[in-house]
Amino acid sequence: MNRQQALLCAITGAALWGLIGLFVNHLYTIGFTPWETVAIRVIFSALLLVCFLCIFQPSYLKIKIKDLPFFIGTGIVSIVLFNWCYFTVMEEASLSLAVTLLYTGPLFVTLLSRLLFKEYLTKRKVLAVVFTIIGCAFTVGLLPAFDTNLSLGIIVVGIGSGFFYALYSIFGKYISTAYSSLTITVYSFICAGVLMVPVGGLMDKTDLLWRGDTLVTAIGLALIPTALAYVLYTNGLKYMESSRASILTTIEPVVAIITGVLVFNDHLSRWQLLGVMLVLSSLFLIATKSKAPSTSPEYNKLPD
Repeated sequence: MNRQQALLCAITGAALWGLIGLFVNHLYTIGFTPWETVAIRVIFSALLLVCFLCIFQPSYLKIKIKDLPFFIGTGIVSIVLFNWCYFTVMEEASLSLAVTLLYTGPLFVTLLSRLLFKEYLTKRKVLAVVFTIIGCAFTVGLLPAFDTNLSLGIIVVGIGSGFFYALYSIFGKYISTAYSSLTITVYSFICAGVLMVPVGGLMDKTDLLWRGDTLVTAIGLALIPTALAYVLYTNGLKYMESSRASILTTIEPVVAIITGVLVFNDHLSRWQLLGVMLVLSSLFLIATKSKAPSTSPEYNKLPD
Protein backbone atom coordinates (compact mmCIF):
# COMPACT_ATOMS: atom_id res chain seq x y z
CA MET A 1 0.00 0.00 0.00
CA ASN A 2 1.44 3.38 -0.99
CA ARG A 3 1.14 6.64 0.96
CA GLN A 4 -1.91 7.88 -0.95
CA GLN A 5 -3.80 4.62 -0.41
CA ALA A 6 -2.94 4.64 3.30
CA LEU A 7 -4.16 8.22 3.55
CA LEU A 8 -7.42 7.30 1.81
CA CYS A 9 -7.95 4.33 4.13
CA ALA A 10 -7.41 6.41 7.27
CA ILE A 11 -9.64 9.25 6.09
CA THR A 12 -12.40 6.87 4.99
CA GLY A 13 -12.32 5.02 8.31
CA ALA A 14 -12.51 8.24 10.31
CA ALA A 15 -15.32 9.56 8.11
CA LEU A 16 -17.33 6.36 8.63
CA TRP A 17 -17.16 6.92 12.40
CA GLY A 18 -18.94 10.21 11.78
CA LEU A 19 -21.95 8.43 10.23
CA ILE A 20 -22.93 6.70 13.47
CA GLY A 21 -25.83 9.10 14.09
CA LEU A 22 -27.68 7.79 11.04
CA PHE A 23 -27.95 4.33 12.59
CA VAL A 24 -28.40 5.34 16.22
CA ASN A 25 -31.23 7.76 15.54
CA HIS A 26 -33.05 5.16 13.45
CA LEU A 27 -32.87 2.70 16.35
CA TYR A 28 -34.40 5.42 18.55
CA THR A 29 -37.31 5.83 16.13
CA ILE A 30 -37.88 2.06 16.20
CA GLY A 31 -38.22 2.21 19.98
CA PHE A 32 -34.83 1.43 21.54
CA THR A 33 -33.30 3.43 24.40
CA PRO A 34 -29.67 4.64 24.46
CA TRP A 35 -28.71 1.75 26.79
CA GLU A 36 -30.35 -0.82 24.50
CA THR A 37 -28.68 0.81 21.51
CA VAL A 38 -25.30 0.38 23.23
CA ALA A 39 -26.15 -3.32 23.68
CA ILE A 40 -27.00 -3.67 20.00
CA ARG A 41 -23.80 -1.97 18.90
CA VAL A 42 -21.36 -3.88 21.10
CA ILE A 43 -22.95 -7.31 20.65
CA PHE A 44 -23.24 -7.12 16.87
CA SER A 45 -19.80 -5.51 16.56
CA ALA A 46 -18.19 -8.23 18.69
CA LEU A 47 -19.70 -10.91 16.46
CA LEU A 48 -18.54 -9.22 13.26
CA LEU A 49 -15.02 -8.49 14.51
CA VAL A 50 -14.53 -12.03 15.85
CA CYS A 51 -15.64 -13.45 12.49
CA PHE A 52 -13.22 -11.09 10.74
CA LEU A 53 -10.26 -12.24 12.84
CA CYS A 54 -11.22 -15.92 12.57
CA ILE A 55 -11.04 -15.61 8.78
CA PHE A 56 -8.09 -13.24 8.27
CA GLN A 57 -5.98 -13.13 11.46
CA PRO A 58 -6.85 -16.03 13.82
CA SER A 59 -3.55 -15.62 15.68
CA TYR A 60 -4.79 -12.23 16.92
CA LEU A 61 -7.41 -13.99 19.05
CA LYS A 62 -4.78 -15.36 21.46
CA ILE A 63 -4.53 -13.52 24.78
CA LYS A 64 -3.32 -14.27 28.30
CA ILE A 65 -5.95 -14.66 31.01
CA LYS A 66 -3.97 -12.39 33.36
CA ASP A 67 -4.58 -9.50 30.95
CA LEU A 68 -8.36 -9.93 30.99
CA PRO A 69 -8.92 -7.14 33.60
CA PHE A 70 -7.44 -4.62 31.16
CA PHE A 71 -9.82 -5.77 28.40
CA ILE A 72 -12.68 -5.44 30.88
CA GLY A 73 -11.47 -1.89 31.48
CA THR A 74 -11.35 -1.00 27.78
CA GLY A 75 -14.57 -2.85 27.03
CA ILE A 76 -16.91 -2.28 29.96
CA VAL A 77 -15.55 0.78 31.75
CA SER A 78 -14.72 2.61 28.52
CA ILE A 79 -16.72 1.39 25.51
CA VAL A 80 -20.01 0.64 27.28
CA LEU A 81 -20.07 3.81 29.38
CA PHE A 82 -18.79 6.20 26.73
CA ASN A 83 -21.31 4.87 24.20
CA TRP A 84 -24.16 5.25 26.69
CA CYS A 85 -23.16 8.85 27.48
CA TYR A 86 -22.66 9.64 23.78
CA PHE A 87 -25.98 8.13 22.71
CA THR A 88 -27.84 9.78 25.58
CA VAL A 89 -26.68 13.27 24.58
CA MET A 90 -27.49 12.41 20.96
CA GLU A 91 -31.07 11.57 22.01
CA GLU A 92 -31.62 14.39 24.50
CA ALA A 93 -29.80 17.20 22.66
CA SER A 94 -28.25 16.79 19.21
CA LEU A 95 -25.68 14.79 17.27
CA SER A 96 -23.53 17.90 16.78
CA LEU A 97 -23.35 18.61 20.51
CA ALA A 98 -22.77 14.95 21.36
CA VAL A 99 -19.76 14.57 19.07
CA THR A 100 -18.23 17.87 20.21
CA LEU A 101 -18.38 16.86 23.88
CA LEU A 102 -17.12 13.38 22.98
CA TYR A 103 -14.00 15.01 21.57
CA THR A 104 -12.97 16.21 25.00
CA GLY A 105 -11.47 12.71 25.13
CA PRO A 106 -7.94 13.74 24.09
CA LEU A 107 -8.03 16.38 26.84
CA PHE A 108 -8.68 13.72 29.47
CA VAL A 109 -6.02 11.46 27.94
CA THR A 110 -3.50 14.29 28.26
CA LEU A 111 -4.40 15.01 31.90
CA LEU A 112 -4.62 11.37 32.99
CA SER A 113 -1.35 10.51 31.23
CA ARG A 114 0.32 13.30 33.16
CA LEU A 115 -1.02 11.94 36.48
CA LEU A 116 -0.53 8.22 35.84
CA PHE A 117 2.43 8.02 33.45
CA LYS A 118 4.24 11.29 34.19
CA GLU A 119 3.93 12.37 30.56
CA TYR A 120 5.57 15.73 29.89
CA LEU A 121 2.93 18.49 29.78
CA THR A 122 4.06 20.83 27.00
CA LYS A 123 2.88 24.39 26.40
CA ARG A 124 1.05 23.11 23.34
CA LYS A 125 -0.90 20.60 25.41
CA VAL A 126 -1.76 23.22 28.03
CA LEU A 127 -3.06 25.45 25.24
CA ALA A 128 -5.09 22.51 23.90
CA VAL A 129 -6.66 22.04 27.34
CA VAL A 130 -7.63 25.73 27.44
CA PHE A 131 -9.06 25.56 23.89
CA THR A 132 -11.11 22.47 24.77
CA ILE A 133 -12.60 23.96 27.94
CA ILE A 134 -13.47 27.27 26.30
CA GLY A 135 -14.72 25.52 23.15
CA CYS A 136 -17.06 23.25 25.12
CA ALA A 137 -18.34 26.24 27.10
CA PHE A 138 -19.26 27.99 23.84
CA THR A 139 -20.79 24.83 22.37
CA VAL A 140 -23.15 24.12 25.28
CA GLY A 141 -24.09 27.81 25.67
CA LEU A 142 -22.27 28.66 28.91
CA LEU A 143 -20.37 31.31 26.96
CA PRO A 144 -20.60 34.12 26.10
CA ALA A 145 -23.73 34.90 28.18
CA PHE A 146 -24.55 31.73 30.15
CA ASP A 147 -27.56 31.19 27.90
CA THR A 148 -28.21 27.47 27.56
CA ASN A 149 -31.31 25.32 27.37
CA LEU A 150 -29.35 22.21 28.31
CA SER A 151 -29.68 20.71 31.76
CA LEU A 152 -26.61 20.35 33.93
CA GLY A 153 -27.14 16.59 33.82
CA ILE A 154 -26.87 16.43 30.02
CA ILE A 155 -23.72 18.58 30.04
CA VAL A 156 -22.16 16.30 32.67
CA VAL A 157 -23.14 13.18 30.69
CA GLY A 158 -21.65 14.71 27.53
CA ILE A 159 -18.36 15.46 29.26
CA GLY A 160 -18.56 11.96 30.75
CA SER A 161 -18.56 10.55 27.21
CA GLY A 162 -15.18 12.20 26.65
CA PHE A 163 -13.85 10.94 29.98
CA PHE A 164 -14.84 7.31 29.44
CA TYR A 165 -13.70 7.58 25.82
CA ALA A 166 -10.27 8.57 27.13
CA LEU A 167 -10.08 5.60 29.50
CA TYR A 168 -9.70 3.29 26.51
CA SER A 169 -6.25 4.73 25.86
CA ILE A 170 -5.37 4.62 29.56
CA PHE A 171 -6.33 0.97 30.08
CA GLY A 172 -4.97 0.08 26.64
CA LYS A 173 -1.55 1.51 27.43
CA TYR A 174 -0.86 -1.29 29.89
CA ILE A 175 -1.32 -3.97 27.22
CA SER A 176 -0.40 -2.03 24.07
CA THR A 177 3.07 -3.56 23.89
CA ALA A 178 1.78 -7.13 24.23
CA TYR A 179 -1.07 -7.07 21.71
CA SER A 180 -1.97 -5.50 18.39
CA SER A 181 -4.49 -2.66 18.41
CA LEU A 182 -6.92 -4.92 16.57
CA THR A 183 -6.71 -7.60 19.28
CA ILE A 184 -7.33 -4.98 21.98
CA THR A 185 -10.35 -3.63 20.15
CA VAL A 186 -11.88 -7.04 19.45
CA TYR A 187 -11.56 -8.25 23.04
CA SER A 188 -12.85 -4.91 24.30
CA PHE A 189 -16.03 -5.44 22.29
CA ILE A 190 -16.21 -9.08 23.40
CA CYS A 191 -16.10 -8.05 27.07
CA ALA A 192 -18.64 -5.30 26.45
CA GLY A 193 -20.88 -7.70 24.55
CA VAL A 194 -20.72 -10.38 27.26
CA LEU A 195 -21.92 -7.81 29.81
CA MET A 196 -24.66 -6.37 27.63
CA VAL A 197 -26.26 -9.69 26.68
CA PRO A 198 -27.83 -10.13 30.16
CA VAL A 199 -28.12 -6.45 31.22
CA GLY A 200 -28.69 -4.63 27.93
CA GLY A 201 -32.47 -4.95 28.06
CA LEU A 202 -32.78 -6.60 24.65
CA MET A 203 -34.41 -9.71 26.09
CA ASP A 204 -37.52 -7.63 26.77
CA LYS A 205 -37.65 -6.34 23.19
CA THR A 206 -37.08 -9.45 21.11
CA ASP A 207 -40.10 -8.56 18.97
CA LEU A 208 -38.45 -5.29 17.96
CA LEU A 209 -34.95 -6.77 17.75
CA TRP A 210 -35.88 -9.39 15.18
CA ARG A 211 -37.72 -6.98 12.91
CA GLY A 212 -36.16 -6.69 9.46
CA ASP A 213 -35.43 -2.96 9.70
CA THR A 214 -33.88 -3.41 13.15
CA LEU A 215 -31.55 -6.16 11.98
CA VAL A 216 -30.48 -4.16 8.91
CA THR A 217 -29.79 -1.09 11.08
CA ALA A 218 -28.00 -3.13 13.77
CA ILE A 219 -25.75 -4.83 11.22
CA GLY A 220 -25.12 -1.49 9.54
CA LEU A 221 -24.19 0.08 12.89
CA ALA A 222 -21.80 -2.75 13.69
CA LEU A 223 -20.33 -2.89 10.19
CA ILE A 224 -20.03 0.65 8.79
CA PRO A 225 -19.16 3.06 11.67
CA THR A 226 -17.58 0.33 13.80
CA ALA A 227 -15.90 -2.74 12.26
CA LEU A 228 -15.24 -1.43 8.73
CA ALA A 229 -14.25 2.02 10.01
CA TYR A 230 -11.76 0.61 12.46
CA VAL A 231 -10.25 -1.90 10.01
CA LEU A 232 -9.75 0.82 7.38
CA TYR A 233 -8.30 3.32 9.85
CA THR A 234 -5.96 0.74 11.41
CA ASN A 235 -4.82 -0.46 8.00
CA GLY A 236 -3.97 3.08 6.95
CA LEU A 237 -2.23 3.74 10.27
CA LYS A 238 0.33 1.04 9.49
CA TYR A 239 1.77 3.14 6.69
CA MET A 240 1.90 6.64 8.22
CA GLU A 241 2.93 8.48 11.34
CA SER A 242 0.45 8.04 14.20
CA SER A 243 0.43 11.81 14.82
CA ARG A 244 -0.61 12.44 11.21
CA ALA A 245 -3.33 9.78 11.46
CA SER A 246 -4.61 11.31 14.71
CA ILE A 247 -5.05 14.65 12.94
CA LEU A 248 -7.00 12.92 10.18
CA THR A 249 -9.54 11.68 12.74
CA THR A 250 -10.79 15.25 13.08
CA ILE A 251 -12.80 14.50 9.96
CA GLU A 252 -15.09 12.39 12.20
CA PRO A 253 -16.68 15.28 14.13
CA VAL A 254 -16.84 17.30 10.91
CA VAL A 255 -18.80 14.52 9.17
CA ALA A 256 -20.98 14.02 12.25
CA ILE A 257 -21.79 17.73 12.53
CA ILE A 258 -22.56 17.99 8.81
CA THR A 259 -24.81 14.93 9.15
CA GLY A 260 -26.53 16.49 12.15
CA VAL A 261 -27.17 19.76 10.30
CA LEU A 262 -28.25 18.27 6.95
CA VAL A 263 -30.13 15.16 8.10
CA PHE A 264 -31.38 15.93 11.62
CA ASN A 265 -31.75 19.72 11.28
CA ASP A 266 -29.31 20.50 14.09
CA HIS A 267 -28.88 24.24 14.48
CA LEU A 268 -25.53 25.73 15.47
CA SER A 269 -25.22 29.39 16.38
CA ARG A 270 -22.12 31.41 15.55
CA TRP A 271 -20.90 30.99 19.13
CA GLN A 272 -21.43 27.22 18.98
CA LEU A 273 -19.52 27.04 15.69
CA LEU A 274 -16.69 28.93 17.37
CA GLY A 275 -16.75 26.36 20.17
CA VAL A 276 -16.58 23.48 17.70
CA MET A 277 -13.62 25.10 15.93
CA LEU A 278 -11.79 25.55 19.24
CA VAL A 279 -12.29 21.87 20.14
CA LEU A 280 -11.05 20.78 16.70
CA SER A 281 -8.06 23.11 17.04
CA SER A 282 -7.17 21.48 20.35
CA LEU A 283 -7.03 18.10 18.59
CA PHE A 284 -4.44 19.45 16.16
CA LEU A 285 -2.39 20.87 19.02
CA ILE A 286 -2.36 17.52 20.85
CA ALA A 287 -1.80 15.37 17.76
CA THR A 288 1.08 17.32 16.23
CA LYS A 289 4.54 16.70 17.57
CA SER A 290 6.37 19.16 19.76
CA LYS A 291 10.06 19.39 20.63
CA ALA A 292 9.49 18.57 24.28
CA PRO A 293 10.23 15.01 25.36
CA SER A 294 7.42 12.62 26.13
CA THR A 295 7.47 9.60 28.42
CA SER A 296 4.33 7.95 27.12
CA PRO A 297 3.01 6.97 23.71
CA GLU A 298 0.85 9.25 21.64
CA TYR A 299 -2.92 9.33 21.99
CA ASN A 300 -4.46 6.23 20.46
CA LYS A 301 -7.78 6.72 18.69
CA LEU A 302 -10.68 4.72 20.05
CA PRO A 303 -13.06 3.21 17.50
CA ASP A 304 -16.29 5.18 17.97
